[in-house]
Amino acid sequence: MTLRVSHTHGDHIAVTAAGGTEILRYVYRPDPDPFESRKPYAHPVRTLAGRTVTGYRPSDHRWHKGLQMTASHLSGQNFWGGNSYVHGRGYLALPERVGSMRHDGFDALTAADDRFAATENLTWVAYDGAEWARERRGLVVHCVDEEAGAWVLDWSIHLTNVRAEPLVFGSPTTAGREMAGYTGLQWRGPRDFTGGRVLAPDPDGDDLMGSRSPWLAFTAEHDEVDAHSTLVFAHAPENLDARTAIHPSHWFVRSEPIPSVAFSWAFFEEFALPPGESFGYRYRIVVADGAWDRDRVATHLASLPW
Repeated sequence: MTLRVSHTHGDHIAVTAAGGTEILRYVYRPDPDPFESRKPYAHPVRTLAGRTVTGYRPSDHRWHKGLQMTASHLSGQNFWGGNSYVHGRGYLALPERVGSMRHDGFDALTAADDRFAATENLTWVAYDGAEWARERRGLVVHCVDEEAGAWVLDWSIHLTNVRAEPLVFGSPTTAGREMAGYTGLQWRGPRDFTGGRVLAPDPDGDDLMGSRSPWLAFTAEHDEVDAHSTLVFAHAPENLDARTAIHPSHWFVRSEPIPSVAFSWAFFEEFALPPGESFGYRYRIVVADGAWDRDRVATHLASLPW
């Protein structure tokens, strides 16, 4: 499999598979509306057959943009975008709480026939312009498998607190809204993924909101074409290891009324990052054609070494 990579400087990087399908566009130019929390994002993301599996600025949540790193509640600031949840008052338009993630440049961009990797430097900036955190982000496209109809995106984060006080990570649930623990790396699906099927390793698990597992899969049927697509969201082993992870991760997942999945790092409880300290997570997203079942997901993930 041969990948082709193009870079429109100051705007985006696009990765195209051998068949001519652009499978990933990573956009790092600043968004126009600060209320949507300006930050880089991946959209469109497509399967090898060309099916789009990300949504962008949907009418219900304009700040949902494909696949993006977020932090919904961070020391009183909102790096998710849009309205902020305030206990006892609900969701309010508080632009003075909405921060941004500034693209500072790429340390490395490497491309080969079957692999593309980028290392990006970012700064998390509060609404008042104060720099709160430095992020080193990794993106790797690999394991493009035409026979399986799938390809893989690995997304990593290494975040360092540059403030003189702790950064406190939370979510709407830690602020008082039940079962709304969204934060962290978030995927928003396209409109036709609404009502899709969600799978986890345990076949007896029905309600996956707030659950913990090594992976979660979301499969749905597209409009206009007779086709299904599947996305698999997987943790690197150290993410679920209490000895290495800064905090337990849980799934934020919905198929109704909107299709969305987030690797929530602060679903039920807050955690603090002291000044000068860092934490890291690694995530994997498998983008596949077809309606994959639980066994196929597990078998494919087992074939992909970390």
